[in-house]
Amino acid sequence: MKMMTLDEKFLMLQADNAPGQEVRQEAGAIETIIEGKKLGGIPVDFSHGDVDVHPPTPDSDAAWNRGFKKGGCQAYTEYRGALEIRNELAERLGHFTGKPIMAESEIIITPGTQGALFLALGATVSSGTKVAIVEPDYFANRKAVQFFDGEIIPVPLNYEDHSDERGIDLHVLETAFINGAKVFVFSTPNNPTGLVFSKITLNSIAALAEKYNVTVIVDQLYSRMLYEGEDYSHFRSSNSENVKQITLMGPSKTESLSGFRLGVAFGSADVIEKMERLQAIVSLRAAGYSQAALDTWFNEPEGWMSQRIIEHQAIRDELLEIFNGANFETATPQAGSYLFPKLPPLKVDLYTFVKLLRIQARVTVTPGTEFAPQFTSHIRLNFSQDHNAAVDGARRIVKMVEIYSQKTEF
Repeated sequence: MKMMTLDEKFLMLQADNAPGQEVRQEAGAIETIIEGKKLGGIPVDFSHGDVDVHPPTPDSDAAWNRGFKKGGCQAYTEYRGALEIRNELAERLGHFTGKPIMAESEIIITPGTQGALFLALGATVSSGTKVAIVEPDYFANRKAVQFFDGEIIPVPLNYEDHSDERGIDLHVLETAFINGAKVFVFSTPNNPTGLVFSKITLNSIAALAEKYNVTVIVDQLYSRMLYEGEDYSHFRSSNSENVKQITLMGPSKTESLSGFRLGVAFGSADVIEKMERLQAIVSLRAAGYSQAALDTWFNEPEGWMSQRIIEHQAIRDELLEIFNGANFETATPQAGSYLFPKLPPLKVDLYTFVKLLRIQARVTVTPGTEFAPQFTSHIRLNFSQDHNAAVDGARRIVKMVEIYSQKTEF
């Protein structure tokens, strides 16, 4: 495998489509195409959730202030986070995931779940390490593995399959392990499709990982936002007691605490130790005062989480009705706040269409190619938005597809 140069690595890490970034606007051809065709409506940014409409957990600001008032003992915690907070998290997360967690050795608080992912991969991937990665899945998985000079072995996701064996083709995964993959990374609920891996599939993944001595990194960021009638199983509570593994979670999304930059990883003690050593030179620790806000996580007022799920399910259902009514192939998310519609054939390429959406329709989405290079007809939407704004934005997307459809003349 040819190794990338340092410049090539950083080029690969481009962040133009990341949430909150100012995306460069292209003039010329695009401006010519859209002349006289701009749509109305307020801006809708589907690249990330709206934490003003869906605010952080109650009292998170007060919890942060308590951390601030503690002063230096909170500002300069252990690299893996304050032990008092880890004790609380270990109890709550152990109860939630169905398996005890040792606060002293099996959990680390990180700068966001993104930080946890980077540390987990940095602790398990080096030059030439073969890594099995689900496609489509969170874009940073692929980019981080490539940055660490790992070799990707893709494993397709059957995201339209909601059967009791939903997830991936286990024969493909075993072939990846036979061919030398030593790390397997995936998300459940899946980002960008919202598919939840079944218990049967998770048990089978655990058995294969044990057989081939593979480390499993599982992102469960959206595991609390589970929609009506759906079931969820945690990988660490499957038959995985002999598997080296790390679970990634955090309060950034469902609980809207993204501004606090908090994530948590828990699992095999030897991997957690390596993650801490890496964190000590990358960021030292998760923001000290912010760690105190974790007191509100899994400690929300009664009914708060169920109401948040109800609100998001209502948005999900209406957007699905709009997109499916326009003949966009759109799988129904079982959890989380993402939609991954496939667009009909267009007269422009995906990147041009995404820019046109932003310039002409004032709607921002993430191109499907961020989640695997072959998804050149897909876009991802985070529908954690104001309900009416999300619906209006979805209708503008449909209108833009009508304008730029291969069946339509400019």
